[in-house]
Amino acid sequence: MRSVVKGVGGYLPDRIVTNQDLAQIVDTSDEWITARTGIRERRIAADGELTSAMGLAAAKAALADAGLEPGEIDLIVLATSTPDQTFPATAVTIQAELGITDGAAFDVQAVCSGFVFAMSTADNYLKSGQFKRALVIGAEAFSRILDWEDRATCVLFGDGAGAWVLEAERLNGTMADRGILATSLRSDGRYRDKLYVDGGPSSTGTVGHLRMDGPEVFRHAVTKISQVIGETLDKAGYTASDIDWFVPHQANKRILDGAARKLGLDPERVVMTVEKHANTSAASIPLALMTACSDGRIKKGDLVLLEAMGGGFTWGALLIRW
Repeated sequence: MRSVVKGVGGYLPDRIVTNQDLAQIVDTSDEWITARTGIRERRIAADGELTSAMGLAAAKAALADAGLEPGEIDLIVLATSTPDQTFPATAVTIQAELGITDGAAFDVQAVCSGFVFAMSTADNYLKSGQFKRALVIGAEAFSRILDWEDRATCVLFGDGAGAWVLEAERLNGTMADRGILATSLRSDGRYRDKLYVDGGPSSTGTVGHLRMDGPEVFRHAVTKISQVIGETLDKAGYTASDIDWFVPHQANKRILDGAARKLGLDPERVVMTVEKHANTSAASIPLALMTACSDGRIKKGDLVLLEAMGGGFTWGALLIRW
């Protein structure tokens, strides 16, 4: 039994904020941001535009791409660190808006690694036979938790959502090498104070703002990403040279370039959207993949590698035959 991708979709808010725009409100410049991150612009959610609304738009696009109706979905797993409310889960809001009354819906919180964690979770439910079809969504409104006076962090993030439709299929013969082939997930709470939000219901009773020790995150990122990628490839019996497309979490161009070099991957095989989207946390991988599908780069039969690292630290990788 394999989890096979049936459709992909995404959503980006209308408002574009460029590096030049940010230079008007914080001590920075387009040159400073671009040189250190590769980011030139990001999308910011409109006032009143919720994480659930962005996730819903991405989910509808993925369902349309799959040619399915909402009622054919029996599982929704939403990766987000910026839910509409402390509870209920934002996934149930999307479930209700889609008119789905059967199955289950819940959120997964692993920050920037969230989409990989959510995919692995849905994959295990589908392979076990507990559910038939899943919507896996990454949706974030990170602009709501940024300190817009902190130039080290406010320039890095954007808002948006991406979604995939997965379906459980029993594959045989040559078709057995399709769908999700392997996943690896890791976390190490010793590093939780390197990337965190300084608020929460049980600590301060406030939402808080994102705080990051950038050099420490960068120092750990390439090594941890490379290790978990190696584990994932080994599980599936592949090597880095077999990869058709590398779709990493869009955190920082220098991190992406470093990971690709360590794997020995041709830069042309790396899908990179950080320049236009910035870091959209759990939404970055599905948005990047949607872009590469829309422009024709990723085709049926391609071997695609996903990876991410986020606060916690959490990190993980997933290998899929498209």
